[in-house]
Amino acid sequence: MTVSGWINILLFAALVAAVARPLGGYMTRLFNGERTLLSPLLGPVERGLYRLAGVDAKAEQHWVTYAVAMLLFNAAGLLLLYALQRLQGVLPLNPAGMAAVPADLAFNTAASFVTNTNWQNYGGESTMSHLVQMAGLTVQNFVSAATGIALAVALVRGFTRTGARTVGNFWTDLTRGTLYLLLPLSLLYALFLVWQGVPQTLAGTVDATTLEGARQTIALGPVASQEAIKMLGTNGGGFFNANSAHPFENPNALTNLVQMLSIFAIGAGLTNLFGRMAGDERQGWAILAAMGLLFFIGAAAVYWAEAQGNPAFAALGLDNAAGNMEGKETRFGIAMSALFAAVTTAASCGAVNAMHDSFMPLGGMVPMVNMMLGEVIVGGVGAGLYGMLLFAIVTMFVAGLMVGRTPEYLGKKLEAKEVKMTMLAVLCLPLLMLGGTAFAVVLDTGLASLANAGPHGFSEALYAYVSAAANNGSAFGGLSGNTLWYNLTLAAGMLVGRFLVIVPMLAVAGSLAAKTRSAASAGTFPTHGGLFVGLLAGVILIVGGLTFFPALALGPVAEHLAMRAGLLF
Repeated sequence: MTVSGWINILLFAALVAAVARPLGGYMTRLFNGERTLLSPLLGPVERGLYRLAGVDAKAEQHWVTYAVAMLLFNAAGLLLLYALQRLQGVLPLNPAGMAAVPADLAFNTAASFVTNTNWQNYGGESTMSHLVQMAGLTVQNFVSAATGIALAVALVRGFTRTGARTVGNFWTDLTRGTLYLLLPLSLLYALFLVWQGVPQTLAGTVDATTLEGARQTIALGPVASQEAIKMLGTNGGGFFNANSAHPFENPNALTNLVQMLSIFAIGAGLTNLFGRMAGDERQGWAILAAMGLLFFIGAAAVYWAEAQGNPAFAALGLDNAAGNMEGKETRFGIAMSALFAAVTTAASCGAVNAMHDSFMPLGGMVPMVNMMLGEVIVGGVGAGLYGMLLFAIVTMFVAGLMVGRTPEYLGKKLEAKEVKMTMLAVLCLPLLMLGGTAFAVVLDTGLASLANAGPHGFSEALYAYVSAAANNGSAFGGLSGNTLWYNLTLAAGMLVGRFLVIVPMLAVAGSLAAKTRSAASAGTFPTHGGLFVGLLAGVILIVGGLTFFPALALGPVAEHLAMRAGLLF
């Protein structure tokens, strides 16, 4: 570990904190229906879209109606994306003449992008045409991110409204999130990426001659436009198979920093939106501080693990001073690769600039832990905030039991219905992650795709199901996931992991919105100070530790102990 490495990590954290408030203020005005800087330009477009779709923007929805609209919209998106892939061979904008995507892979990919997971069992440049990349994958990058933002805002309304029967209008929230937030930011971001050398063209390939005189065919395409929303929407799912390790997606250190910042920006801004809508910005800062504490623990752990180097190399007398550079990009180094891994797995973004499979056992464990906690460390856009607020409900329930009074959060009493729905949302993830892994490591069809035996092979399977259920999309490179078994089971994990969290969360939002707010008293537990931050982070770690430690002990922990004992090379 180096001083410059720590400075880079702290600088990144400072930049995230700096963008949270202005972005949060803009989103608060946007979702409150107030005038924004872009209203004169985009207001007529928004109203035209409502007229075209037959939507009454002022008609708010009960949480059940909100949930049904969201589910139907996502079901339609899944079917459309599946059809685009299956018909790819006869559709235009296919300069490489790519054939139809196989049915199981098309279903996996459709489920992946609709759920904001962006797991890739394919190489983008060798499987998907320009039309599918633009009209299919990129569109879902926008609307899946906008869906997450809309759902987070709906839950915030549940906390902040009193005696209300509605939590907003899904169609209005979706439209505003896409039109006023994601599209303008993506446009500016794509122009920045083009300036930095990222391709944006409808050409298929270009031929080049290497220094050795060999002929090389290099894939091109509309990369910058997909890369922008991929990062801002915490999507992952790169144009190229190597994702952000590819120089056409991530050309230099500046784009690397901006990519990491853009992954966290909207998620951090939503915490400020929460504080503003609650009438006390300190509430938002407390949530962001808890996220930051958990993030720093993870980033420090993975940086330490990778900086130690591989003990197997040291035993051979090789210089280990540079740390474990296997699978890392020399242009960015250990610190930035470790930080990128912590950012992408904390923020539900499958974009990677290093192969997680090449991390040291404890270094690879950190991304898994980040995902196992439910992607609440900033998390996917929207998903991180509503996941953290669900844990806040659990925390306040525990705090209420400790002081012997009815638990409450922001003046709303937390009763049996809210706690039951919260636990349903929280506990469905361990079932998916551990259940899927259990089947994969005892069935031949699951074991056949693992490149390694022993604890590392177990970790490959565990990482896949954790990533799918947490809607993250990153993977250990040793797993060959493009099989019928993994395509179908991971798709199921992605769909259930997304929607079985969302629907109970909306039920909590509707229940809280109908409640009246109680005045604070001397016995009210403070939710905007360091005590709350520590308690919230502690509850998340304890719940995660109790739920997942046996699986970690079988994988990364066992591998670490074996490596230290000289039993693994």
